[in-house]
Amino acid sequence: MGLKAVFAAQKAMRLHNAGKNKEAIPYYEEAINNGVQDMRTILSYAVLLIRDGQYQKGKELLLAHQKDKMSPDQKTQLFMNYAACVYKLGDIDKGVSLLERQHMRQPTGMVYETLGYLYVEKYDASAKDDFARRELARVKREAEEAAREAAELLEEGAEAPAVVIPEIDVEKLWQEGVKKALAFEQEAAEYDEDDAICLDNMGQFQYRVLQDKAAAKEWFDKAIAIKEGQIDTLWFLSRYDLDNGDKAAAIEKLEKALDGRFSPLNYVTKAQIEQEIASLKK
Repeated sequence: MGLKAVFAAQKAMRLHNAGKNKEAIPYYEEAINNGVQDMRTILSYAVLLIRDGQYQKGKELLLAHQKDKMSPDQKTQLFMNYAACVYKLGDIDKGVSLLERQHMRQPTGMVYETLGYLYVEKYDASAKDDFARRELARVKREAEEAAREAAELLEEGAEAPAVVIPEIDVEKLWQEGVKKALAFEQEAAEYDEDDAICLDNMGQFQYRVLQDKAAAKEWFDKAIAIKEGQIDTLWFLSRYDLDNGDKAAAIEKLEKALDGRFSPLNYVTKAQIEQEIASLKK
């Protein structure tokens, strides 16, 4: 690694810290292409790729450096970012599985926050049909794999077990998953009572999964008391304002949310909030 790579990494970090994310990306690329192995640089670059919507590129970068020397905190961050990429690329089950394994190894605030949110996404009441399709597809894949293995054994002259496609109770799997996820959300909220993200996750779980708006409101109120600018919390609290016919209060919360720092793990995007404000002001 030469001085050029070092200077590129330093330039990237300065731009990143100044909020000039688009300008920082090419300098990160130059630094890494020229041999920079510093995990702080690599993880910072991965974060920008994720924020820029380049999930496949971010995933490949993290995968390429997963065995590099790094601190335990950096290892956890790598897992968080990788799981976020996998989720945004459409495989929420894999993202959840990765974080569950990480949680078993080392529970941390970051794991509680990220896995807690993915559980909300996975068990959102509106996603139940998608859950059923994924489970049925999983059983079909496993049966096809078993059939291939049986065919290979027969070709070799060995006895092969009969392949049976098991029947699955999707509703039971859904309810068991919801119960497990709720227990995790409760554990996360108890792990750090001042973690506004975990409190918001519990609120969203009550609102989106259990569809208990009254219970959800209590958690959103706790979250906003700790972090008054939290984007998703403000969004959901604005829903209560609209339910009560208070359009002005809803707009005030949404405009405040616009000042927040959006991430791929926000329930709403900046564009959605801007559109909602414009609609409410008509």
